[in-house]
Amino acid sequence: MPPLTSSQVRELRALAHGLDPVVSIAENGLSESVLKEIDTCLNAHELIKIRVYGDSRDNRLRYLATVCQELGAAAVQHIGKLLVVYRENPEKTAAKAKKSAPPKAPARRTKRSFQG
Repeated sequence: MPPLTSSQVRELRALAHGLDPVVSIAENGLSESVLKEIDTCLNAHELIKIRVYGDSRDNRLRYLATVCQELGAAAVQHIGKLLVVYRENPEKTAAKAKKSAPPKAPARRTKRSFQG
């Protein structure tokens, strides 16, 4: 995923403010099952918070880097024991674009000549 611009980060941080953490990383660390759950949540929500239990700041930074590298996500914020991660879901983006596209004009009817 390309790096986020500062305005994108600012907007995502504002959106993440009201979110609750959806995944927790406990003392066992960042296992395959936790990575799979994070991937599932990113597919469903695009922007998620992850709570990390443990006091090691270095571990939290390592977890954030690993999540971003393994899952193709972008780090939005690391504040305390919370990590905010974003990954665009192409299917959701296409659906949003389709919904916001202007409606197509109805096909014009042409008069047919009848021979009788």
